[in-house]
Amino acid sequence: MKDVITAGVDGSPESLSAILWAAEEARLRRARLRLLHAWVLLAPEPTPRPAAEEDQNYWPHRMMEEAATAVRTRFPDLPVDEALVSKEPLEALREAAEQSDLLVLGSRDLGPVSRFALGELGLQLVAHTAFPTVLVRARQDTTAHERAGEVMVGLSLHGPCETLLAFAFDSAARRGGTLRAVHGRHLPAYAYNRGGGVEPIAAEEAAQDARQELAAALQPWREKYPDVRVDDRVVMESPAPALLHSAADAGLFIVGRRRRHRLPGPRIGHVVQAVVHHAPCPVAVVPHE
Repeated sequence: MKDVITAGVDGSPESLSAILWAAEEARLRRARLRLLHAWVLLAPEPTPRPAAEEDQNYWPHRMMEEAATAVRTRFPDLPVDEALVSKEPLEALREAAEQSDLLVLGSRDLGPVSRFALGELGLQLVAHTAFPTVLVRARQDTTAHERAGEVMVGLSLHGPCETLLAFAFDSAARRGGTLRAVHGRHLPAYAYNRGGGVEPIAAEEAAQDARQELAAALQPWREKYPDVRVDDRVVMESPAPALLHSAADAGLFIVGRRRRHRLPGPRIGHVVQAVVHHAPCPVAVVPHE
């Protein structure tokens, strides 16, 4: 554990929401909050700092001061570090992720066209970082309602998911709330009859198999975290809509991204794509084997 939460600062409403969410998470973890703004054209920082009219980094300093003030107003006892970095944002944030327990970024919400909202930088970071990243939209704030909301984790059960479950159970334990564990699965071909209808008995057998697999995956973690209440659900439909249909009232939505070393480059799957663009709450993407 590095005991550092890093939040990206860019002066946008989305960034401010992400910063305040990160501050609340740092409070829960008893960690430091690091505010980071990166711009390749930042001028060298003279000492002492020049007057505002002569400061070439006036706007970056102003953004940072506004972010720090917002945090200190709500979290006066939280330790906060400020960093202005003269690098490309992608490079600076990737390096920051390696030095942090969590990287938190703002994500735009454009309503009906929100499938385009995350942006190229966010997509690249989610795909390339080997550490958890949380995406927060501008309409999401660290209100009492969201802090009390359930933590939800989506599970594929196609392979080991210990890192994902460790993050999920730990997040739920810190919040003292329920962990909602959801698995979505297509009905198998044998559950359909020749007319395209669903055979109820076959469908229930498939659902029962899925419930047993989910219970087996969760059992060791229930034992490790006996105080965490677990609401485990199996939804027999395509995984992406199954997860999104189960996300109502969640305070944090956790989804895994498998590191597929044999592919030509890092990428995120269609389920993660759907969740980060359409989930109604902050989304944590957790890379795992």
